[in-house]
Amino acid sequence: MIIAIDGPSGAGKSTLGKRLAATFELTYLDTGAMYRAVGLAALRVGLDENDRDAIETVSEGLRIELPGTGADLRVLLNGEDVTERIRSKDVSHMASVVSTIPGVRTLLVKRQRQIGRSAGNGAVLDGRDIGSVVFPDADYKFYLTAGTENRARRRYLEDKDRGRDTSYEQTLNEIIERDERDATREFSPLVKAEDAIEIDTSDLNVDEVFEKMARIIRDSAKGSAGLENNAVK
Repeated sequence: MIIAIDGPSGAGKSTLGKRLAATFELTYLDTGAMYRAVGLAALRVGLDENDRDAIETVSEGLRIELPGTGADLRVLLNGEDVTERIRSKDVSHMASVVSTIPGVRTLLVKRQRQIGRSAGNGAVLDGRDIGSVVFPDADYKFYLTAGTENRARRRYLEDKDRGRDTSYEQTLNEIIERDERDATREFSPLVKAEDAIEIDTSDLNVDEVFEKMARIIRDSAKGSAGLENNAVK
């Protein structure tokens, strides 16, 4: 079973992806973490964000692993645990840049498909193009969204909890910039797959969104869910 979760930054994809994976005993893959790892590698060798060829070359020699499950998921870059480092502001920005490079996306999509297909019981993958590009034939496709200010507020509070020096205004500007880059990039832009189920999480807490998603999966397994291309109310 493959569950694809797409949507803009700050919509709750990772939190819900981990929870669904734990509940249904599936492998969880945070595809965004893979782009962050490439971004970190590019920063470490001092590459300019506009040097797309060099970034692509660096990405080809990286070993990116994501061992563990749920809250214990780790991100290893060439054997080094970079789970916390890749969440910094500089890496977040570079990850957003490298994710627009066709060669990097092609390489990581190939790896994501390998991980998903080799997972024993199946996998939950979240990102920007899982249901549209990586696994267009996924068993379940969700598109999580929320208002821009709502997503910025969530991300700001998450950063504050992690002890990061930031402000709501800065976070809002970064969300707006990331949305623009994701939606307008030429190769594999952020889009809602035609058959994805859209859930607006603006006025819902994590438990409420999780219950909606889990119910759809359970009901479908019983043969009673209609998975039409409609937003879940």
